Amino acid sequence: MDRRVWRQFDLVLVGIVALLILFGVIMIYSANRTQEDFLQEVWQTQLIRAAIGLVLMVVVAAIDYRYYAAVYKFLYGVMIALLAILFIAAELTAGTLRWLDLTLFPVQPSEIAKILIIIVTAKVLADRDGEMHKLRNLLLSLVLVIPPLVLIYLQPDLGTTVILAVVWLVMVLMAGVHLFHVGLLSILAILASPIVWLTLADYQRERVLLFLDPQSDPGAYYNVEQALISIGSGGIVGKGFGIGTQNQLHFLRVRHTDFIFSVIGEELGLLGGLLLFGLLVVLIWRVMRAADLTTDNFGRLICIGVAALIFFQSFVNLGVNIGLLPVTGTPLPFVSYGGSSLIAFLILIGLVQSVLMRRKSLDFEQV
Repeated sequence: MDRRVWRQFDLVLVGIVALLILFGVIMIYSANRTQEDFLQEVWQTQLIRAAIGLVLMVVVAAIDYRYYAAVYKFLYGVMIALLAILFIAAELTAGTLRWLDLTLFPVQPSEIAKILIIIVTAKVLADRDGEMHKLRNLLLSLVLVIPPLVLIYLQPDLGTTVILAVVWLVMVLMAGVHLFHVGLLSILAILASPIVWLTLADYQRERVLLFLDPQSDPGAYYNVEQALISIGSGGIVGKGFGIGTQNQLHFLRVRHTDFIFSVIGEELGLLGGLLLFGLLVVLIWRVMRAADLTTDNFGRLICIGVAALIFFQSFVNLGVNIGLLPVTGTPLPFVSYGGSSLIAFLILIGLVQSVLMRRKSLDFEQV
């Protein structure tokens, strides 16, 4: 390794990520401090996973990201294989197939797919730099992304499917795709929406209908209502750390995962929410800064994909918490409890660091 490469390591980016993780661990602890089961100690598990993820981030940063371009076909095959194996080896949990049990720890292939879809899409688009105005190039990238999206959709996991579809769209737009062609695809998507609706799982349709008409099933709307009460009751400065009533009295469910923002809103108030929002904004800005600094289109598109993923997944999670979107079960990046998600995002930050560290004209063999 050339020492000059490590001088470009973005410590500010790592610092923001560390603050988000610490913020999340503290709020996970608060969300479960009154539990009498294993949930009381999940904050420790999150810390261990964060440590593992940070080590992987450094390892990924040490590897020249351009190597992934050389093996993108292999990576694509691994992604499809992992997603397909779910339907053979995974056990049905809460009506879904999302986890592979590797004995030492469970793995969620859809989180790995987030990393690999960004790499593969970036490679395909970078190879056609300056030619993305041609419809065939747009369709090629779409054909490559459809199989993993379909496999994720069939788990079923509509939230991740939509998020990755948006990430792909942002990447092709930034690659120079013709807006007219995007318009044509949008019309086709609208025409296909009835088919999508019919193929949704029953609980997914119920979530959409409940979002449109909360009074149709007050019992099913209970947790969203409790989330809104939690955020609204927090006021400007919150009720105080560890003393939020909706949280501590367990009125709010899945509070350390999907609804962690509601815990923040109740206990830390508007100021706590703004602090979280500010950290996410700075994080996305630092990732986009890396995209702006690099002269390599492959690296630029990787950074754009990572920024788009962090932004839209955060948007979906916060939107669910404040009642703007149907419940999706999407974690808040770096903050919600969840090992696969946290480690996947830290690996993506490692990719961004790899791009940033090699933005200057260094010989490929030197790094």
